Amino acid sequence: MRAQLRRSAALLAGVLMPATLLMSGPAASAASTAVSADGPVAGAFAKAATTYEVPRDLLVSLAYAETHLDGHDGQPSASGGYGVMHLVTSRTLERAATLTGRPVAELKSDDAANIAGGAAVLRALADEAGLDAAARKDPARWYTPIARYGGAASADVARLYADTVYDLLAEGVRGTAEGGESVTVKPRAVEPDRGTYGKAKDLDGPSTLAAAVDYPQATWVAANSANYAVSSRPTSDAIDRIVIHVAQGSYAGTISWFQNPAAKVSSHYVVRSSDGAVTQMVREKDRAFHAGDYNRRSVGIEHEGFVNDATWFTDAMYRSSAALTRNIADRYGIPKDRTHIVGHSQVPGTDHTDPGGYWNWTTFMNYVTGGSGGPTNPHTAESVCGSGYKAIDSAALGTAGTVYLLYNSANGNNCVATIKKTSIGTASATSAYLEVEGKTRVTDSGSFAYYAGPIRAAAAGKCVKWGGKAGSSVYDSPFEHCG
Repeated sequence: MRAQLRRSAALLAGVLMPATLLMSGPAASAASTAVSADGPVAGAFAKAATTYEVPRDLLVSLAYAETHLDGHDGQPSASGGYGVMHLVTSRTLERAATLTGRPVAELKSDDAANIAGGAAVLRALADEAGLDAAARKDPARWYTPIARYGGAASADVARLYADTVYDLLAEGVRGTAEGGESVTVKPRAVEPDRGTYGKAKDLDGPSTLAAAVDYPQATWVAANSANYAVSSRPTSDAIDRIVIHVAQGSYAGTISWFQNPAAKVSSHYVVRSSDGAVTQMVREKDRAFHAGDYNRRSVGIEHEGFVNDATWFTDAMYRSSAALTRNIADRYGIPKDRTHIVGHSQVPGTDHTDPGGYWNWTTFMNYVTGGSGGPTNPHTAESVCGSGYKAIDSAALGTAGTVYLLYNSANGNNCVATIKKTSIGTASATSAYLEVEGKTRVTDSGSFAYYAGPIRAAAAGKCVKWGGKAGSSVYDSPFEHCG
């Protein structure tokens, strides 16, 4: 049964989006439109990849991370990015125009021109990084150009940006471009060469600044001080509202934008689409600049995505954001209703429309008021590893799962298993590994519906390294549990 389940999950990996989607309205019917893999957008990616010697699958993965392949009718993101490749004003947009010889207006509105522009910029960054013709054929060597393409304000966020692209490459992509055209990337695991970014903090790893966050499951990344006001809430101002936003941009892009002093905007939290990961950027006691007249009285939660594209609003995002909202409401005594938990569009005096018509308020509020509201994982680490094994250590993988180290005192064996917490029953990238000191590491990695592992090994009298991955969150232990 386990083998059959894993084979089915592996087959599903090539045809499913990276996360389960909850859609309502026009997007639900649009998702079932017949598509072609040989359409103009797929062709534009292939042509740009060939012209500029950029790995095609990396180019598509980068575009999907930025925009889900939606050019948004030539309208800019919150951070001034245009088109499928998110060419940003005063940075990549003008450079793309110089490199391709195409007008800026065309790069903003024409998908093929925009894709060519993105590929040209990426190739220029590869040249600056010293990638020769042989290196350009190796997707692992493109990590530094991709990290720089995102324009992050810090090395930590640049690493988050590039890791997202490589995670998508590993999971595979099935995106729907304008007109219902399908653009796909088959799952392909690549161990990237991070170069100097290997020394940057892994923002998907365990937080080392837990004391800085108000919500224990969040990672802390500080917004620029120009983008919020230091305060002493709730002493200075009562907190009685929670405002739901859609960022009009990607997770890494939004975090980077809030670190940019030119933005003059911020939010307390940012939530990722794929796995519901949460980053806190402004302390709740301080006033984030997110909701005009409600800044003094509210906590703001930004969600990765665009208001006119339902594919960003995944079940993992709804559940994670609802858990965060419930936690905030409980701590400040805020009623869990639509009078006190509001969209940005409901704030008096605003001209914003987010979270928009595709945001499923019924699903979200059911999760806020009723807990998880969905399936739980029927498997435990003990049941996966088998009789006699007991958990002796564990590490949270964001909100997506937990990796466990177990020990069997009867035979001196260790076992590692990663148990998913989100996208239960749906194939998604999950892994577990165990390395006994002096022996080769053993890894179980793939698109699994419930768990990765078990990996068992005799380790009596030996130190072990262990870890795993669920969604985009990774844990790697040092050698430990010796003896």
